[in-house]
Amino acid sequence: MTAYGHELLFGTMWDVVADDAVRIVDLAVRAEEWGLDLVTLTDHPYSVIQGHPDRRPRIDVVPLLTAIAMRTHRLRVATNVATLPLRPPPMLARWAASLDRLSGGRFELGLGTGAMWDAIAAEGGPRRTPGESVEALTEAIAVIRALWTPGPLVTRTGKHYCLDGVLPGPFPLHKMEIWLGAYQPRMQRLIGRGADGWLPSSPYLPPAAYAQGNKIIDQAAVEAGRLPSAIRRLYNVAGTFGNREEGFLQGPPRLWADQLGELALTQGVSTFLLYLIDDADTVRRFAEEVAPAVRFGRWWQRKLSPV
Repeated sequence: MTAYGHELLFGTMWDVVADDAVRIVDLAVRAEEWGLDLVTLTDHPYSVIQGHPDRRPRIDVVPLLTAIAMRTHRLRVATNVATLPLRPPPMLARWAASLDRLSGGRFELGLGTGAMWDAIAAEGGPRRTPGESVEALTEAIAVIRALWTPGPLVTRTGKHYCLDGVLPGPFPLHKMEIWLGAYQPRMQRLIGRGADGWLPSSPYLPPAAYAQGNKIIDQAAVEAGRLPSAIRRLYNVAGTFGNREEGFLQGPPRLWADQLGELALTQGVSTFLLYLIDDADTVRRFAEEVAPAVRFGRWWQRKLSPV
């Protein structure tokens, strides 16, 4: 148990080029064998980004997550995060629920406002201001939840998304969570009001800034009549294994375990995802050496000790 009451989970965040897709499916199978709980995939625009050196095409996240789900038995799968401007909410709702059903209830929906706006526009997507992005995401969450709920035909009128007598369904097998990638207070308040999880990345939100985000989310949740514990706290964590202790997740596995355990204890982070590393040995060490040490390490004893 953590500060917010969610079980500790450990997994990966991968960005997959098309030529690597089969290897990644095989690696996901091994990750499950090593004891990881979760595999997540990025969802970027497919157009070449101006000035970006990597011109290799990406594999689409939907069939790849489906392939991973079909090859595994316990492993949860999720988007990290789906690009809303290129994924219409009704389609998001349907393929997410379909994958949840195919996987036996093992899919969660990570969702974001979008980035790389030149690439999004190149593919015909909208170019939104920060304010419009939050508005669109708010409407999208409402649309998705409506289509996941059995009932009459769905009609909604919004600035960005409208439905006119749409049949809801298919319906997820379990209470599917919506996790938002967010860094600014306006997005963090949206999480507090209506999302199920906060999913930032350590290169963009360092550990020292996590507490402030938690505070904003908790306050927004209370103001909306929700318990802060309703919101899972996740973290994409970047690091390198080494013999010397040189900073956050820069050192041996015991350093990783102490630092992640401290975040679990003090900030309520319950899900740690290895950020953009698909090297098999690093994934194995994270699964076999770091995750068990966090679950059962010295930091854990502090929580049980009387104050």
